[in-house]
Amino acid sequence: MFLSPAIRLLLRRFALLLGVYTLLRLGFYLFNLGTFRGIEASAVLLAFVHGLRFDVSALLWLNLPLVLLSLLVPVSSRYGQQWLRGLFVGLNAIGFLLNVIDWQYFKFIGRRLSNEWHTIGGDIQRQAGQIVGHYWYLLLPLGALVYLLWRLCPMPKPASATPPQLTRRQWLLRGLEGAVIVGLVVLGLRGGWQLKPLRTGSAFEQQPAVLGHLALNSTFTVLKSVDEVPMERISFFPTAAALRPALGAAALPLRPATAPTPDNVVVLLLESFGSEYTGVENGGRGGYTPFFDSLATAPSALLMRENYANGRRSIEALPAVLSGLPSIMDEPFITSSFQTAELHGLGEILGRHGYATAMYHGAANGTMGFDMFAGIAGMQHYYGLNEYPGGVGSPDYDGHWGIFDEPYLQYFNRQLAATKQPFFATLFTLSAHDPFKLPEAYKDRFPAGTLPIHPTIAYTDLALRRFFRAARQQPWFGHTLFILTADHTSQSDQEGYANPLGNFKTPLLFFRPGHPLPAANPHRISQQADVPASVLDVLGLRQDQQLLLPFGSSVFDAASPGRAIFRDGDSYFLVHSDFVTELTNANAVRIYPYQTHFIPTKPVTNPDPALVQQYGDELRACVQFYVNGLLDNRLYK
Repeated sequence: MFLSPAIRLLLRRFALLLGVYTLLRLGFYLFNLGTFRGIEASAVLLAFVHGLRFDVSALLWLNLPLVLLSLLVPVSSRYGQQWLRGLFVGLNAIGFLLNVIDWQYFKFIGRRLSNEWHTIGGDIQRQAGQIVGHYWYLLLPLGALVYLLWRLCPMPKPASATPPQLTRRQWLLRGLEGAVIVGLVVLGLRGGWQLKPLRTGSAFEQQPAVLGHLALNSTFTVLKSVDEVPMERISFFPTAAALRPALGAAALPLRPATAPTPDNVVVLLLESFGSEYTGVENGGRGGYTPFFDSLATAPSALLMRENYANGRRSIEALPAVLSGLPSIMDEPFITSSFQTAELHGLGEILGRHGYATAMYHGAANGTMGFDMFAGIAGMQHYYGLNEYPGGVGSPDYDGHWGIFDEPYLQYFNRQLAATKQPFFATLFTLSAHDPFKLPEAYKDRFPAGTLPIHPTIAYTDLALRRFFRAARQQPWFGHTLFILTADHTSQSDQEGYANPLGNFKTPLLFFRPGHPLPAANPHRISQQADVPASVLDVLGLRQDQQLLLPFGSSVFDAASPGRAIFRDGDSYFLVHSDFVTELTNANAVRIYPYQTHFIPTKPVTNPDPALVQQYGDELRACVQFYVNGLLDNRLYK
């Protein structure tokens, strides 16, 4: 046989572990049936199958010492194999313990174990006796599984006790076998061939997304959080209830239904499409976006002229735009251990109302975890470079990131034409990204500008023009709400934008060709995180506002003054129409007079103490609600 006795023995032991982890997943399912109530049995079974990928990765990480030693300790060594048996049981008893704990602990935090040892490790130690006394019955299945692992652990047969003499050919085969095993172990550790190593959030690509908790295992989520720098709990206010009055959460306004059928919703998230590059936001001076400017001044359009991004990176934009979650921690939500926290997105909310939902991005599948987060946000389908006709072999591939914007937007239009209505679709462009490459047919066609990004912004604008020209011919166009915004700003050479506020200035445009938009103040402060509430407001889905986070509000809500929240360096910022408030890491509050995309270098010298207290408390409340809500998985509680 090609496989050596040592490899066959190792594979048998891993097969046993995969079987036990399936039992652990079954236990998790049975103890948390209420979480998965109403989900079809076929979807549950698919989650069990999907979970094998996470099991393999977690087991390889946990058992790396065993894998290495299994290749070094001879199968014929009786004492060596007994020692490996003890290591096998000892290492995996830890994994069993983590998963059995989650049978009950999941009910309290709504996600799998992760970095709790950092955040509440002291509390766990102090209350260990009480916890064991209360949940003693979990020791029974844990003990049974550990005992079975010891009893069923495959051991070498007596025939393997005498090592055979290997010929030269057999040595060569063993060397080839070793190379193959190393490759398979590396592949298993990273969870597959995909662009990025397997993340916890990848479990939520299956719909409904709540099945992600079932697909995961607690060994995987804990190991993924081991090297993560823990977020420190915030205590500006003594309790969560105490911060609520200062939080400034706004309810959706009451509106009568205006359309006989629900509008489609299309969100166009434009790479690096900062306000600095438009003409309409700069008094008509310069600009590289003639089509966007014309759309922004159309009768059926609303351009929010005081809009700001909630982050500076593409990876921070999707959580804000699709779920209303700004980026105010060091690590992006998508790559953090909080991927498994409760989070509701527009895909999930609109899917409940019969919408077909999809996310489009012309880059390689796995880029920045967009496909993963699309699943978390409830998107039923994800279309990346793999799904584009021809993929990397297509003439539309830019050789760096993915598909050029113009052909990808035309592809998007064809996809929408084939999608059942009503639909909700989000597209993320990519051409206005370093190295700022243009298709050969468009070289020297656009204004060179003063920065490398300027011609690619003009190209994206042309791609938008041709998309809307084609979309106008489609029957779905007249009853669709379009939302155009940028993920973040980019290169800058305008002095008025070279400041902490200007670094976040992006456009936000609503366009509804079939019906008038609700009245709104275009100079109200707005942000990316306002998109979910604004969409539900326009669609008249006020009954779903409990699935909205309190950081944003509808831009059409006249009762809400509007605000923007972001983090820059070690400070948090809160933007209002009169002042910009800064909260430093030393809990000092400074306020600056507000001007569009400009903040002076020095704060107000003698501010109104009452105003400093009001805005300072509002910003503290937002930060505490965000941080502690993620730590405790209570953003919606």
